Amino acid sequence: MSGRSDQTVSFTQMKDGTRDEYLMLRELEKPYQAMTADRILRELRGQADESLAGYRITRLEHGLQAATRAEADDADIDWVVAALLHDIGDGLAPQNHDRFAAEILRPFMREEVTWVVEHHGIFQMHYYGHHYGWDRDERDKHADNPFYQTCADFCERWDQSSFDPDYPMQPLEHFEDRVREVFARKAYDPAVIRAGEVVGLPPAKA
Repeated sequence: MSGRSDQTVSFTQMKDGTRDEYLMLRELEKPYQAMTADRILRELRGQADESLAGYRITRLEHGLQAATRAEADDADIDWVVAALLHDIGDGLAPQNHDRFAAEILRPFMREEVTWVVEHHGIFQMHYYGHHYGWDRDERDKHADNPFYQTCADFCERWDQSSFDPDYPMQPLEHFEDRVREVFARKAYDPAVIRAGEVVGLPPAKA
């Protein structure tokens, strides 16, 4: 192909690619993967001007409040970043925003945290589902899961309470380094994932 860069594959169907081409692509993907945190932060900044109609705060402010509450309780980095990002899927996946956010976090956080993010939507229904004629305790179908209480605590302490326009939340810049630290981890590192381990939330501060 005339004029084709050495940094571009020749194939137009993936099945025709060569080993050398796929090795090249793997190397080219590394700097893109390293910029994941930048894309996450850009998406959050975009939420600064977004709000679902009727709420008193923006989507970004909700995440900032939740993360600030987690930090105030001396939560570890996984909880703080998860609280910040738990609703990041609101814009692109409003019908399953919880699972969307969990898949972003899953390679880089312990299993307990991503399970909580993945299921927080159904747990949040406890506070409003009955107003729509729904089963507000549908979350109880997960009652035997070891992470059930952690998710209930996350929603009670940091999620459902974070819609207050007067709450003194930290700005996004305050959390940026922790976001970068999390997404710089080796993906799916067993030492990070800690499968099956229950840590729970730290004790609530007065």
